Parts: sequence; C-alpha cells; structure tokens
Amino acid sequence: TPTIPTATSERAATEAPLTLTTEPPRPLGFTDQLALWGNLGISLFGPLTGALIATTAGSVGLALAAVVVGCGIGAILLGASAVMGTATGAPAMVTLRGLVGRRGSVLPTLLNIAQNIGWATMEIIVISTAAVAVVGDAWRWPFVILAGAAATIMAIRPLGSVRLLRKVMVWLVLAASVFLFVQVLLQPRQSIPQNLVLGFWPAVDLAIAGVISFAPLAADYSRHSRTRRAAFWGASLGYGLAAIAYYALGVFAVVNLGASDVITALVTLPAGAIAITILLVDEVDEAFANVYSTTMSVHNIVPRLDRRIIALMIGVTATLLAGLLNFGQYQSFLFLIGSVFVPLYAVAAVDFFFVSRQRWDVSTTSPLRIAPVIAWACGFVVYQLVYPGTVPGWADFWTWLDGRIGLVPPGWLGSSVAAIAVSGSVMLVSGLLL
Repeated sequence: TPTIPTATSERAATEAPLTLTTEPPRPLGFTDQLALWGNLGISLFGPLTGALIATTAGSVGLALAAVVVGCGIGAILLGASAVMGTATGAPAMVTLRGLVGRRGSVLPTLLNIAQNIGWATMEIIVISTAAVAVVGDAWRWPFVILAGAAATIMAIRPLGSVRLLRKVMVWLVLAASVFLFVQVLLQPRQSIPQNLVLGFWPAVDLAIAGVISFAPLAADYSRHSRTRRAAFWGASLGYGLAAIAYYALGVFAVVNLGASDVITALVTLPAGAIAITILLVDEVDEAFANVYSTTMSVHNIVPRLDRRIIALMIGVTATLLAGLLNFGQYQSFLFLIGSVFVPLYAVAAVDFFFVSRQRWDVSTTSPLRIAPVIAWACGFVVYQLVYPGTVPGWADFWTWLDGRIGLVPPGWLGSSVAAIAVSGSVMLVSGLLL
C-alpha cells in the first residue's frame, strides 16, 4: 500500500539529514543561496573588519581597493568551495576527504571546529555588544543568552532558517544598510590615524581572511543546491558583494566618524539605534551558520550522532564562552585563519577543478593523498614567512625564522596572495605529474 505523505514527512524531506549522508535533499535554488550568503555577508563584523582595513592601509583609496581585491579573491574561493559541496553531496569537511583522504581530513576538521566555535562565540559577543550600545550594560547577559538560544534553534532546523532569511530578513537588512551608508557619508571627513598602518597587502589579507573564513562552511549549505552554477554564483556574488559593501561602511566610519569604536559610533547616528537593532537581529544568522557548520564538521568524525544533539552542545558552549570572553585579538585571529584556510582552499580549488576534474572520492575508504598535504603546508609556511602576524610567541618564531634564512619580505607582497600562488602552483604541478 503506498504511503500517503503527511505534513511532517514533507517537512522532513526538505530538511537536512540528522546523520551523515551524501544524498541530501536539494531544495535550494539560486535566489535561496544568494539571500543566504548576502545575509551572512551583511554583518556587524563587516564594519569592524573594514575599520581594521582602513587603519592598516592608511588611506581611503588604498583601503577601498584592498576591500575590492581581497573580497574578490575570497569570493572566488568561496564559490569554488560551494561547488564542491554540490558535486559531492557532502558537508564541507567531508568533501576534503576527496582532497586529502579520510584520515587526512581529520586535521582540517579539528581546525574548522575550533574556528567555528570561535566565530560563533564572537558573533554572540558582537550581538551583545551592539545591544549594550543601544540599551545599556545591564542587558549584556540576557542578549548573550537570547542570541545563543536563537542561533542554536536555527541550527537545529537549518534549511527552514535559510528560507526564512530569504523571505523576511533580507529586505529589512537592505533598508537598514542603505540608511547607515547615507548617514555615515553625510558626516564630515577626517584623517585616518597613521600609527597602525602596515600597507596595502596586509589590508588585502584582512579582507581575504574575512571572506575565506566561510569557505570551510560553504558546502554545508551548497550540498542542498539544485545546480553547481547556482551554488557558485549564489555564494560568490551574495557574500562577495555584501562583504564589499559592509567593509566599505567600516572604512567610511573611520574616515567620516573618526571612530575607534565603530558600533557605538553607528548607534549614535540619527536613528542609528534602529538600524543597528535590525542588523543585530540579522546577526544571529552568522552565529547560526557557525553552530550548524560545527555540527557538520563533527559529523566527519562521528557520522552517526544526531546533529540536533551536537548543535545543542555547541550552542551552549559558544553562549557560555561569549558571556565570559571579549574581542581580544580579533585582528590576529583573522590573520591566523587566513594562514590556515587560504592555502587549503587554494589547493582544494586547483585540485578539484584542474587535477581531479570535479571527481572526488569522499567515502570512508578515500586514501590519504600526499601531494595536497605538501602543497597546503607550503602555502601555510609561505603565509607565515611573509607576514608572521602579532600573536606573541607564534609571531616571534616566524620572525626569527625569517632572520635565519635571510628573508626580508617585500612590501608589495601580500601573504594571502603569496600563499595562494605557491600552494596552488605546487598542487597543480605535483597533481599533474604524480
């Protein structure tokens, strides 16, 4: 007797599987993904990152150029990583089995779990910080708990959350964004402080790192895409254009508001509190994305554990951390993320499109591949040698190593661009020859 579909079974058929599978439902079209990635690119972290880019570049022209170049490079790698998910039907860290084998994928999986918990924590922190700027210090913990709970609930029902973002939040966010841009640009221009200037390419590295931080998440959503084309353009255009806009907002906030605390400066604009409140609500989707993608990463190690249980555990962890920590070394965090995932996804893109021809083995028996591991390691080392960052101890070691080998990185060379060029070239040559 044929089974008559019920409302519950139909909803389940269009939701993400509860355990690891490479045969997910594929209800997402181009507009769904464009709205998802546009919402993820519109973030309160955008102005914060843009402000860092401005003070790193030292001028408006260089900062805006760094934003466009960095976001463009990052968006291409993001779109490529989205195609990997559509082609394999696997979550992001499981797709990397095709690159480095099942055993080799464990290391990037652990690194991605760490960065996603870190990002989820930071997203909840920025939500509570923005809330404090609007309504006062007494509301910090309530907003931490509220944001953490909302992100966790969305992670339990991810595809439903994506459809909600497309139908509702995108329009409110666009209106708030246009309003903030107009208000900021109406303010008188001031000079950018020169005490933190590092140059154009370090500013590009910040922009790339901000975008590439989502590459290890892309396949978690694009595996539900109907086509590879929709996955690529939805991710690259949606996130890339939104990131350019919001990083530029941060640049102009530094120049037109003279802001060291960008969020507070935006709140003090006429009706700025209303616009920031809308963005504050929208910010929950970034926390949701990081909580959900952490669960997908965990599935690469524990494939049979119900993702709802994982999401609940990760959400509670990130919420508690957000209540106890502050922004701290955000800039250093961005550079460190860039050094790990920029060369990794450069290697992945080169291998997937030019060496393996979009055919990856993501099964539990996928073999360890040495060539991609070597290429990734080369890119990581080059990144650190060109720009060691500012993390105490870690930066000191790479600076010492620069001295030992007599390397003086030229000022025109960016660490991300150098890492992409080296790791991609090593992968291409070794992949075609071996």
